Amino acid sequence: MESNNEAGITPIFPIFPFPFFPQPVSGLYVWSNLVINPIPLLPLQPLHPLEPVAGAGPLVPGPIIPIGPIFPFRREELRLDVDGRYPQMKASGTSQIGLSGRVSWIANLTAVSGGWAGSIFYKDGSVASFPFTNVKVTAQRPNPFVVPASATVEFSGGGTTYTRVYNFSSRYFHTVSMEFDNAASSTVNLDYNTGSHPNRPASLPVENLTIPEIYRRAGFDVATTAGNSVVPMAGAHADAKWSNQEMHDAMQVHWSQYSASAKWAVWVFFASLHEIGTSLGGIMFDDIGAQQRQGTSIFNDSFIKTPNPSQPASLVAPWVDRMNFWTACHEIGHTFNLAHAWQKSLVDNGHGPWVPLTDVPEARTFMNYPYRVSGGTNSFFANFDYRFIDQELLFLRHAPERFVKMGDALWFDHHGFEQANTSADFQLEIRVDKPSPHYEYLEPVVLEMRLTNVSGEPQLVPENLLRSLENITAVIKRDGDAAKLYAPFARYCYAPNKVALQPGESLADSLFVSAGSTGWNVSEPGYYTIQVALEHGDYEYVSNALRLRVAIPNDRDEERLAQDYFTDDVGRILAFDGSKVLDAGNNTLQAIVDRLPNHNAAIHAAVPLALTTARATQQLTYDGDEAKIVRTKPDVTAARACLAPLVGDARRAVATLGAIDYDYYAARLSDTFAAVGAPTETARLSIARPATKPAITSANAATRQKQKTA
Repeated sequence: MESNNEAGITPIFPIFPFPFFPQPVSGLYVWSNLVINPIPLLPLQPLHPLEPVAGAGPLVPGPIIPIGPIFPFRREELRLDVDGRYPQMKASGTSQIGLSGRVSWIANLTAVSGGWAGSIFYKDGSVASFPFTNVKVTAQRPNPFVVPASATVEFSGGGTTYTRVYNFSSRYFHTVSMEFDNAASSTVNLDYNTGSHPNRPASLPVENLTIPEIYRRAGFDVATTAGNSVVPMAGAHADAKWSNQEMHDAMQVHWSQYSASAKWAVWVFFASLHEIGTSLGGIMFDDIGAQQRQGTSIFNDSFIKTPNPSQPASLVAPWVDRMNFWTACHEIGHTFNLAHAWQKSLVDNGHGPWVPLTDVPEARTFMNYPYRVSGGTNSFFANFDYRFIDQELLFLRHAPERFVKMGDALWFDHHGFEQANTSADFQLEIRVDKPSPHYEYLEPVVLEMRLTNVSGEPQLVPENLLRSLENITAVIKRDGDAAKLYAPFARYCYAPNKVALQPGESLADSLFVSAGSTGWNVSEPGYYTIQVALEHGDYEYVSNALRLRVAIPNDRDEERLAQDYFTDDVGRILAFDGSKVLDAGNNTLQAIVDRLPNHNAAIHAAVPLALTTARATQQLTYDGDEAKIVRTKPDVTAARACLAPLVGDARRAVATLGAIDYDYYAARLSDTFAAVGAPTETARLSIARPATKPAITSANAATRQKQKTA
């Protein structure tokens, strides 16, 4: 054989090692064809009749355009999931209905003679034109004599039958690209040796797992894309901490695969710390530009770096590697639209439940918190097989593509409170600091959420329970319009530190509900109803329904400004307390301050403008093709000019910002101006505000680190 190859003779059949073992048939199968458009060639007619012009040459006929024949490409897909890694015994696919309609379907399968058969239990799309209720699948296994393999699907039920033959395309169900970047002060941790820590299942194979391999086993052909680069930290702050603004800006600037359209691509950035501190381990950003679920950040020096005190010195390093690996896989899972294990019942596609799911708070999956299960972290990893559970694999492999694909369907499109399971231990209240809930046109809405212990005995609660937004659902409904689900721009993963609430004590935080990753929720004049639900433990606490009114514009100037104000850029700047790259949004907020200085919206606009200009910030930029961090200088003059609306009337500022946010911004701006040597502004910001209801209980006040969320 060697001499034949050297002579250029090709074997008749591919060479396979023997004995030959049957290969799995699970994977992606494709059917495609060309459709010929029978419309004949037609002449292109001029836009206006051609009239003779004196002295002009003869008229020239219009050009010919090839309207037909045209060869549009039609493609259908089958995903067969009956063997290989974690088989779900499902078949799913997309089928073409005519030339434009498409339907997605999923069927349960059982083995039958010659293949698999079962009933279709889920449809999405043009379902009225797809009456079938059952499928039977037969497949040729890949072998030396059958390349490529094929699968035949017989659709039946609904009074008709239909057969389609699909050709084998890939053993994976989807293809996704992942880019892993890191700040120079941090490292990228893409792998973990499952045998490095003894706290593991006895049956767990000892192997070197990587993040791409985890998602390959879930059914994705993972490719690491160009990028994978180190961002130099020269010019960054000494503590190398990242604010929401800086992270949000960096994701838009640095990600080589960023696109304004949906695509199978994920950006993962490893950094040191968020400015909140060690309690925040990771963020899944829901919005980059107009899209969502495309990027995430992992903070290596957060609580995930601190092992349990019981860990011997020899196990500290593998314990940290394990938590870092779990955190990265967890946050990336959110970009695939996976919910937490205890939130499965809330998942909805906006048109009714995708598939009815049940909460699984004890599940050992990447989408659960190790410290949340009974027995804590040790119990979790003692039974964790480093995989997604079947509910999650069903979604990842077989849900309609738009539900999973990054930048497509929104995160948690719809929720409801109809079946809330409540207890008598806590009461959840939402309120505003205004004498009456009346808002000027353009004025953002900031709620105060207050969870009060009404049980009569001390209760332990996570100190970040109201801050992480993981367990919070808010619905905003304008009279006469459909209800909107509040969708934050970012989600946060906090350490499970707890505080004790004595009887009558409360945990409180603010919630900026005017804008989020789905757009502006409060933008039109009229009456609104807002209600919030909080999931804690086995219970869900539903707040009071807050009614508020938004006034009509005072004049044409407000109407003109509204066209630029109710935009994604302005919403993100208000949510993240500023931006150095969203110039159009900054210009709009500056116009609000300049042209409407006595408007409550000017107070909200002044905050991000002053915070951004009054302090040095670290900004990711490029020197040619090289990424680097540049530290910007404070502009005290510009910041000083923004302060007038905020400090002119403290009582009015408290009413519109809320006491919690006012205290936070006044303290932060005071420290910022003091750091740049502006004592006058520091003194103005230190003015005692009007006495209001305490925003935070004594149990949380000492350790509170304000997290402005949206």
